[in-house]
Amino acid sequence: MSEPTEVLAAAPPPPGPSEAPPPARRSVAARATLAGTVVSLLLIAAIVLGSRLLRDFDSALLPYAVATVFLAFGVAYRYTVWVSAPGARRLFKKGLGSFFSAANFKKAPTALPKMIATYLGFQKFLGARSRARWAAHQLIFWGCLLAAAITFPLTWGWFTFTSDSGSGPGYEMRIWGFKVLGFNALDALGWLMFHGLDIAAVLVIPGASYFLWRRMKDRGAITGQRFAYDLLPLICLIVISVTGLLLTFSSIFLHGGGYEFLAILHMVSVVFTLIYIPFGKFFHIVQRPAAVGMQLFKYTARQDGQVFHCKRCGEPVDTAPYVENLRGTMKDLDLGFDAWAEYCPRCKRVLRGTAYLAHVKKGFK
Repeated sequence: MSEPTEVLAAAPPPPGPSEAPPPARRSVAARATLAGTVVSLLLIAAIVLGSRLLRDFDSALLPYAVATVFLAFGVAYRYTVWVSAPGARRLFKKGLGSFFSAANFKKAPTALPKMIATYLGFQKFLGARSRARWAAHQLIFWGCLLAAAITFPLTWGWFTFTSDSGSGPGYEMRIWGFKVLGFNALDALGWLMFHGLDIAAVLVIPGASYFLWRRMKDRGAITGQRFAYDLLPLICLIVISVTGLLLTFSSIFLHGGGYEFLAILHMVSVVFTLIYIPFGKFFHIVQRPAAVGMQLFKYTARQDGQVFHCKRCGEPVDTAPYVENLRGTMKDLDLGFDAWAEYCPRCKRVLRGTAYLAHVKKGFK
């Protein structure tokens, strides 16, 4: 089978002045800073209004609230920078269009809920790699989700627990000042309400410990890992969880012994982690929802039979719209070899080897 000449001849363009320079870094940074500032101000306004003009705001939780404002700024800043890249911008637009497409919803009304449940919630794609990694990831995911659902509203003063007697056992949970439910702190519901963060910690510790152990033992993980990017997030999760459990242990069994030191250590670890999230490995938590739209984009194209087949061997590569989107991204980046997108991974390796023999090692066998 003769190899396509346009692929064999494909090579990175020679160095030279760029014909269409990418957007200036200053303009991207300015947009990202503006987005971060706006989101931070909106969160501050939501805190003030949600806490009924700070009447329900607990000043002891001020460091946590400030950290969430920095978190909001960092997430908006990093997300804007990420979406400004040509590849991410194309995928984001396609995913967003599929997400809000009425036509897609009519063709496959159950596709979006199913993908949210399987791709975001239970992350079945991880199970194909390793069941142990999937289980550990699920423990971390649901533990962190539970902790965030409790911590953030409490920190912002949106949730309050009040007691007429001042010390219980009867309590009322209020949201934005409105009573939601009353409960007894001594029954099962009351125990769950006051120990939700302990449950979250119990979930996170084994999951984070597994990944930390794996990164210490697995040669593949050790080879490319970086301490600040791969190990530090896991250590932070473990420290937060352990210190949180120790606070409960101190209040129940030690009559508050060492509570102040543990509270400061816990606060420092939480604040550091919240500020670290946008600029470390945890940023994928924010990126992951955008992938649901992209999966929906590919799914609806596959339902319509728009499958692109490899030009060399005829095996299916991906959906035709996705391949076309990839080629467009490569053209935006001025890579000069977008024809490679039309071939399956195996044929790409064969063609690269053939091109190497034909152009680099010409005359050698």
